[in-house]
Amino acid sequence: MGMTISEKILAKHANLDSVKPGQLIEVKLDMILANDITAPIGIREFEKLGIDKVWDTERISLVPDHFTPNKDIKSAEQVKLVRDFAKKMGIVNYFEVGEMGIEHALLPEQGLVLPGDLIIGADSHTCTYGALGAFSTGVGSTDFACAMATGKAWFKVPESIRFVLHGKPKKWVSGKDIILKIIGDIGVDGARYMSMEFTGDGVKELSMDNRFTIANMAIEAGAKNGIFPIDNKTTEYIEEALKSGRRKDSYSVYESDHDADYYKIIEYNLEDIEPQVAFPHLPENTRPISRVNDIKIDQVVIGSCTNGRLEDLRIAASILKGRKIKKGIRCLVFPATQKIYLDALKEGIIETFIQAGAAVSTPTCGPCLGGHMGILAKGERAISTTNRNFIGRMGHKESEVYLASPAVAAASAVFGRIASPEELE
Repeated sequence: MGMTISEKILAKHANLDSVKPGQLIEVKLDMILANDITAPIGIREFEKLGIDKVWDTERISLVPDHFTPNKDIKSAEQVKLVRDFAKKMGIVNYFEVGEMGIEHALLPEQGLVLPGDLIIGADSHTCTYGALGAFSTGVGSTDFACAMATGKAWFKVPESIRFVLHGKPKKWVSGKDIILKIIGDIGVDGARYMSMEFTGDGVKELSMDNRFTIANMAIEAGAKNGIFPIDNKTTEYIEEALKSGRRKDSYSVYESDHDADYYKIIEYNLEDIEPQVAFPHLPENTRPISRVNDIKIDQVVIGSCTNGRLEDLRIAASILKGRKIKKGIRCLVFPATQKIYLDALKEGIIETFIQAGAAVSTPTCGPCLGGHMGILAKGERAISTTNRNFIGRMGHKESEVYLASPAVAAASAVFGRIASPEELE
């Protein structure tokens, strides 16, 4: 019996010829990461071990992105703890304000995560890097602490679901719509502790930014990881990212065997998918935009580790160009990294947002988790390009968050209600 991409990566890092679902293995890691919320817990646990140095100063990434720029004294102390630890241990990939970005956009951009890698991060959306053909998954802060000490982790090999994508998406349909459609179909526990593998001729129609979005939200279906095969778009992205010089080692390309075993195979024709909206209070509560009625909103958020990349900003700006955000609507835009911010500035995208009446922020996860820079009051509604819409996720427990693509979010900002971009054509 053959193996899937995920199984091959796990077997390689466990120094085994093969693995099978349910098997417990110990693996060597290529990269580990944490942020300003999860790293402090891990650092304190690491210090309890009495070890005076980390496993590898170049294989640890610390990215303060959730409450930065610091929103209060407590968050400032959190980041100072991470900053001081990084300096003490000589950790190379610590990203300060001004150079940092939202971690799951920053690490791929900087060439720190590569095809064939095995990566863990103390953040659930670490699964993003599966877009690059890597096995990446979120862990707890104590697992992160042990990995800082040893460079190793343990896994139960997951079963795999194969999602076969056919055709080409229609205009205004993005990776966000595809993954929301899938989550709506299988549920938030439909892939629990499984690998979501995305294949088919439709993959070649997806940009890297769309693939990152899809892999990013695998966790919202309960998955252990999401993963894509490598193609020319992947290698072009990687070769550009490697110019940063942060990783100098080679990478490995894996493909699933034709006789690999899957728990389930699900097929989609991308031409049949329309823009999707996830209603409160779960990502599985999805509806096509054609079935969304007159839902007034108070706030629009465009950004996050899910949809804050350059293509996302371009799409939103193409809708807002020459238009105004409806009076009384707060539209907040968060480029995911400093590079994305600068590229958007050079292209005139930032000017378009500001002329339309949006507020553009430094990279931060702030509003996504109800941390800062976009908190909702009681009774308020937001449409957001983020990844979760749980009760109280973006503020008051009696507020509501609707998840959508940058195109739908931008159109909604113009109308002051959840709207399809087709209404502006």
